[in-house]
Amino acid sequence: MADTPTPVRIGVVAERAPGERRVALVPTHVKRLTGRGLRVICEPGAGSGAWHSDEDYRDAGAELGDPWSADVVLTVTPPDASELRRLSPGSVLVGFLSPATRSEEIAALRRAGVHALAVEAVPRISRAQSMDALSSQASVAGYRAALLAAARLPRFFPMLTTAAGTIAPASVLVLGAGVAGLQALATAKRLGARTTGYDVRPEVADQVRSVGAAWLDLGVTAEGEGGYARELTTDERARQQHRLTEAISGFDAVITTAQVPGRRAPILVTAEAVRGMRPGSVVVDLAGESGGNCELTVPGEETVVHDVTICSPLNLPSEGAVHASELYSRNLVELLGLLLDEEGRLSLDTGDEILAGACVTATDEEAH
Repeated sequence: MADTPTPVRIGVVAERAPGERRVALVPTHVKRLTGRGLRVICEPGAGSGAWHSDEDYRDAGAELGDPWSADVVLTVTPPDASELRRLSPGSVLVGFLSPATRSEEIAALRRAGVHALAVEAVPRISRAQSMDALSSQASVAGYRAALLAAARLPRFFPMLTTAAGTIAPASVLVLGAGVAGLQALATAKRLGARTTGYDVRPEVADQVRSVGAAWLDLGVTAEGEGGYARELTTDERARQQHRLTEAISGFDAVITTAQVPGRRAPILVTAEAVRGMRPGSVVVDLAGESGGNCELTVPGEETVVHDVTICSPLNLPSEGAVHASELYSRNLVELLGLLLDEEGRLSLDTGDEILAGACVTATDEEAH
């Protein structure tokens, strides 16, 4: 009689990064995993920031305990050095791991024989859409950015007709028409603002128009690979900035989302452009983690320069922790499906295009 295989253990950690409220797995998705015969071990308090109690996890079939010794460890933010040492050789770590900026930690994982899957490295292909955590969290960031702009702007977003007269709607410009930018445009439009979008990739103009926004054509294009923009040449950048500087002065709020993978974020809103905006206008810069799209941005802070409020939040998805966690959890559950065979055993197929793209370490055995 064959031995019954030991159930794979899935660990859910409590995030310790300052300001992080998301959790990698929500109770609803715990039920899906335990229903497949897997064990889910949740660190006490892991879901509290997203309003999920320990009792919620127990009711869903999870155990409370040490998640770092599990076969697969799920996280949102990169673990610190002390947490990395708690991982077992041969285990799998899945989360936002920032491999481009945390080379020492990635090297430590490699030496420890840990398979590390960085969700930000999941390739943007059709088969991986349900696992695209970058897009799901960018959507939350874009939504929150529009709310932040509306909250900081000392004017109404929508047109209001009152007994005292009619108030014209605010005008909002979004720079960068990726997932975050499109969501920011859609949200600002739902709030009643007049919206305009710009991107150096002309092929996204129809997407901008599809969410009810106008398209700002500056005559500068920089279509890149994989759905990202390439870096502009010096001449292209100069032309873009000159034309943007002229255009920005006509908007009440500017939301910037433009980033180039592995490089400093491009400067789109110059100090001169800020100086030309009306007093009380707002800039919300979502590229603060890579330097910012506004020349006057102070990453992580809110400042007022030339009577313009410049906000540079570093973790907006955490402010929408309930739904951000739900979306992220769904991404991870789909990715976990690639790590398990039909019997529910751990089987990391590094030949799979998605896993190969996400894997940022290789054990000594794989290296040979």
